[in-house]
Amino acid sequence: MTHAFRRTLLPFGLSMLALGGLSACDRPTAPATQPPAAEASKQASWPSFVDQFIEESFTRSPPFAVVSGRHEFDGQLPDWSAEGIQKTVAWLEKARTEADGFSDESLSHDQRFQRDYVIAYIDKELFWTRDARSPFTNVTYYFDHGLDPSTYVTVPYAPLDQRLRAFNAYAKAIPGALAQIRANLKTPMPRTFIGYGVAGFNGFADFYRKDIPTVFADVKDESLQAELKQVLEPAAKAMADMASWLESQRAQATEDFVLGPERFAAMLRMTEGVTTPVDRLEAIGRADLERNLAALADACKQYLPNASIKACVQKQEANKPEGGAVAGARTQLPMLRQFLVDHDIVSIPGTEEAKVEEAPAYNAQNAAYINIPGPYEKNMPSVYYIAPADPKWTKAEQEAYIPGNANLLFTSVHEVWPGHFLQFLHSNRSSWRFGQLMVGYAFAEGWAHYTEEMMIEEGLAKDDPERHIGQLLNALLRNVRYVCAIGLHTQGMTVADCEKMFVEKAYKDAGNARQQAARGTYDPAYLNYTMGKLMIRKLRSDWQAENPGKSIKQFHDQFLSYGGPPVPLVRTQMLKGRGGELF
Repeated sequence: MTHAFRRTLLPFGLSMLALGGLSACDRPTAPATQPPAAEASKQASWPSFVDQFIEESFTRSPPFAVVSGRHEFDGQLPDWSAEGIQKTVAWLEKARTEADGFSDESLSHDQRFQRDYVIAYIDKELFWTRDARSPFTNVTYYFDHGLDPSTYVTVPYAPLDQRLRAFNAYAKAIPGALAQIRANLKTPMPRTFIGYGVAGFNGFADFYRKDIPTVFADVKDESLQAELKQVLEPAAKAMADMASWLESQRAQATEDFVLGPERFAAMLRMTEGVTTPVDRLEAIGRADLERNLAALADACKQYLPNASIKACVQKQEANKPEGGAVAGARTQLPMLRQFLVDHDIVSIPGTEEAKVEEAPAYNAQNAAYINIPGPYEKNMPSVYYIAPADPKWTKAEQEAYIPGNANLLFTSVHEVWPGHFLQFLHSNRSSWRFGQLMVGYAFAEGWAHYTEEMMIEEGLAKDDPERHIGQLLNALLRNVRYVCAIGLHTQGMTVADCEKMFVEKAYKDAGNARQQAARGTYDPAYLNYTMGKLMIRKLRSDWQAENPGKSIKQFHDQFLSYGGPPVPLVRTQMLKGRGGELF
């Protein structure tokens, strides 16, 4: 299954959840001497700089503000004109220069970490917006930067009439926004990008026409209902027209999605702080793939002796959750939470629970994800969404798409306990707002993927090889993503080659394999699941060597206290010296 989590609006399906600032007990104490006046002034002005940066981020991306819980921005969309995007790039470049101007000598220990974190975030945004030119080359950019109205529809942050007012303003802005998007996108486009866009824009059109009137049916304000009727069909038509325009581009579609070796290496450096040569990264990833394939073979010998691995996987996948995946996940979450408590694995700072629902059609290309309210929200539910199979697939493909119980269990681990949802519980109790809002891809997905294998190590599959197989299938999925990302973008691998690898090495069904291979073209950073996991495992090993008397719970709590910066930056905080080797 495809996993993602949704909150803040960043490239490629990552709505970032927010984690916290540094925990005081794990940081060196600042010197007792008073800094000179100029340095004291810099220390005092640093929080103001960060606050201004956050507010400007909200102004330039109102949907980011909305999903973070700042509802004075409700209904607004970004300026997606070419001129507006260039102004944002210029602002980011200026902000980076200003952040870099805060010297080590002028900042406290905590502020130096924060400065490096802010610069890392800006570099990531500059890469995708300026260097990769995603707004002009990659239709998925817009799905991840504000087109989704789910906050107004699914988050009960205000009475329904207030949310309808916000949705109406959003819908009214859609035709103009789509005109900007269409003007930006350069043609011809890669085939897989077109496929994503056609499915997504048609999904929005259907969602507006079929679901929105029902969602807001109980609003009694006649003027709001009249306005909804007035704005809804133009918005739906704009979405459908956009899908039709993209469909018309299929005849001239290309396979020209490749970043190339230099830009791929720049992506790793600017978005995750990883400077390891790509060829070495590939060797590291392939070694982890082989490790997990060997573990799968061993688990299958216990689960289904004298049978092929394919037959073993098929048996596990045939054990479907009763009532479907949504019902199955609902039964799994209480058990997983209790397992964390019973085994003292990580702190659970709150009593919140996550709901489980079927994903809406417009986002069904993410087979499983969690929508987490932002740090400005109070007492709002998180929703773990699981998508149904594509109704256009064959009946056999639709049935195969539903995961087996064990496979689904580790999707639930990833999304909720102790994956993304637990990150949210830590994050919204953080003292540093920037750390709550800006979380990197490898940190978040690396943590969620890391927890799957960690839960096996802590005994979740004890005497249960079927569960272990479920975990390994999730790991192999991420392993193949890792290898495909490097192969597709640096080595001439074709989408068909990648799809075949998902079938043969990750044991994916045909529908999942198609989705996963296509995703590698428009989400070249989806190697971050495995890359992040491997960096966290290495960090844990090094931290345990330096702290032999401390528990794994202490490691997890400390790791989650830093926010979501690149993992290499976390290493500099948790280990002596400057952190050492990443892998």
